[in-house]
Amino acid sequence: MHAFDVLGDPVRRRILELLAGGERAAGEVSSVVQEEFGITQPAVSQHLKVLRENGFASVRAEGTRRLYAVDPTPLREADKWIEVHFRRLWTPHLDALATEIARGKRERRK
Repeated sequence: MHAFDVLGDPVRRRILELLAGGERAAGEVSSVVQEEFGITQPAVSQHLKVLRENGFASVRAEGTRRLYAVDPTPLREADKWIEVHFRRLWTPHLDALATEIARGKRERRK
């Protein structure tokens, strides 16, 4: 599955957002996602499986718990693709914004 196919699903993006804060138990992830999206625990498990199988998440056992964490490798690959093809479209605008912010700060100090 292509990285953007994995990231195209809002449930999987939300799971990655949760995991970006650090390792989390599968049950904790499941509770949050079930409440926010109204899906079942098995459905959340399927999304975790897709993330795992496509390298976006790693899992380790701790007793009976399964702890998930983000694996940044596929995210770096997606970021590299964006860098090559699209970042040039907004970088000049962000640079100009930074210049204007700095100019405004200088004006307020005067």
